[in-house]
Amino acid sequence: MPPETKKRARRKAERPAEILDAAFEEFVKHGYSAARLEDVAALAGVTKGTIYFYFDTKERVFEEMVRHKSNEFLPNLKDYALTLGGSHTERLRALVIFTYAHIAENRASREILRFLISEGGRFPGLVDRHFDEFVEPMMQQFKNVIDSGVAAGEFRDAPATAFTEIVMSPALLLSLWSLLFGTRRQFDMSAFTEASIDLIMRGLAK
Repeated sequence: MPPETKKRARRKAERPAEILDAAFEEFVKHGYSAARLEDVAALAGVTKGTIYFYFDTKERVFEEMVRHKSNEFLPNLKDYALTLGGSHTERLRALVIFTYAHIAENRASREILRFLISEGGRFPGLVDRHFDEFVEPMMQQFKNVIDSGVAAGEFRDAPATAFTEIVMSPALLLSLWSLLFGTRRQFDMSAFTEASIDLIMRGLAK
């Protein structure tokens, strides 16, 4: 295949992601209702017709944008979980730090939460799919470590082991805090994470 043909093929393959990245910026800036696909197209450097070539409606653009931005994190979490070693306490601690730091520092994860809250009534299927494709697999990574720790006798089989959501609840609080207050209120991320780890480990300790 000639170099120019390869280049065009690569650009075509990259275009949907570029459109969805541009859509993310427009939806963040204007909200779902006020955002215009014309502006998405201009930001992505394509025509509006090109958007409709890949996505048939504005609703579809929004739904795929949420999926696209959410999935940017999950593969990294899975890959990171595979590298964890040491005791189960050390693995769980590392997983908490990695996940909480992402939520605190990653703008996309916070804005996706805002979209799900503000537009969830309009897109109930999107909320369900987000849970199935993103939230549940993320919680499963924590459950794997906790269950292994229980099986190894390192953690006790506490009531909290049946609810991985408890481990994730500080992360949700962190997201909401960032959305509501941003930089207007001082927040010690490291101290918050250590306090959360302390609560979790004390709940699981034998």
